[in-house]
Amino acid sequence: MKRLALLIMLVGCLGACSVSEVQDRDWLREDWKTVEDGARETTVRFYMWGGSAPINKWVDTYVADQVKKRYGVSLIRVPMDAGVFVNKLLAEKRGGRKTGTIDLLWVNGENFKALREADALYGPYAEKCPNFLKYVNKKLASTDFGYPVDGYETPYGWAQFVFEYDGARTKSVPDGFAELREWVRDNPGKFTYPQPPDFTGSAFIRQAFYAVTGGPEQYLGGWDRELFERQAPRLWQYLNDLKPYLWQHGRSHPKSIAEQDTLFARGEVDINMSYHPLHAQGKVQEGVYPKSVRTFVMREGSIFNLHFTAIPANAPNKAGAMVVANFLMSPEAQLSKYVPAKWGDYPAIDLGALPQESRDRFASVDLGSSTLGREALSAVAVPEIPVEYLEALEKGWEEHVR
Repeated sequence: MKRLALLIMLVGCLGACSVSEVQDRDWLREDWKTVEDGARETTVRFYMWGGSAPINKWVDTYVADQVKKRYGVSLIRVPMDAGVFVNKLLAEKRGGRKTGTIDLLWVNGENFKALREADALYGPYAEKCPNFLKYVNKKLASTDFGYPVDGYETPYGWAQFVFEYDGARTKSVPDGFAELREWVRDNPGKFTYPQPPDFTGSAFIRQAFYAVTGGPEQYLGGWDRELFERQAPRLWQYLNDLKPYLWQHGRSHPKSIAEQDTLFARGEVDINMSYHPLHAQGKVQEGVYPKSVRTFVMREGSIFNLHFTAIPANAPNKAGAMVVANFLMSPEAQLSKYVPAKWGDYPAIDLGALPQESRDRFASVDLGSSTLGREALSAVAVPEIPVEYLEALEKGWEEHVR
């Protein structure tokens, strides 16, 4: 009996040692086949914003089913705001925790910058991924809000800022920010924006910043404090001009885009906004918005960016995370995600790099009558400016506008 117990302990130790060996392996030195083999029969915990039921469902069903079927990977989605899991990772980094609990992140912008500067991300892994090498526009994916990616993120989707209105109850909408100010004054209580640092609310004040200070080109060369301090007062003046005419007289703002969507669906506000061009069509198909909802953009431009996934430096399953990140860049996953009824997220890959048959499949997707065409969006697309401006704008909004 003692010999049997000793044998069981020995087998247990060998198993534990094997798992540890897999966790500690340097997957960046392995070929892709070895990475896929290492990922098989493992679990990937994907931490991501959980505020959208369609997105959650797409990850829980399509993505989870496909990575299980193709690679034997079990995917667990963990809903959490990016700011929370970023703080968790930074705390683990400060505490010297070698093995954490997060395998894959949906992250970008200032959160990516914070994690990179803390050396809390794994990589560079992007060029290990076959789908990154085949289908991604490397120049476009080289920066995230002006911050160098350097292979520590891989693209997941394409976002662009749009406004929404219901054509059945709102007959005319502004096409520029000067006209928006007049529209808000003429329609008191019918406009608001989510409170920064909500992602969409923050994007709205960046759009306004571009419009009232002469466009984004002057900011693309990098952070310039003197330039910001010279230009920002024009934005504070613009937003304060709007304030008395906003929903609830500007005394409060929706805390999130989900609250803003609800106000719009109820008819409490007449113009909504989204950083996803297909958002309105998705809401129509959910039955939340009427079919008469349309999207529009301002003539000063419409901000776009890629959003990304990344792997923590202390991820327990880096091989599995790389396999899932690679799958998310596949033409199959990008096409599935593009369908409005599933998610409605624009492709992060270069469609010109695909075979004609695949391009035809993307072209055949019905984007719905609520969605602006790709040509209309491309004509006004303007880039994000360096993340330091974003941080300064959010801080300045608290000090000068709230």
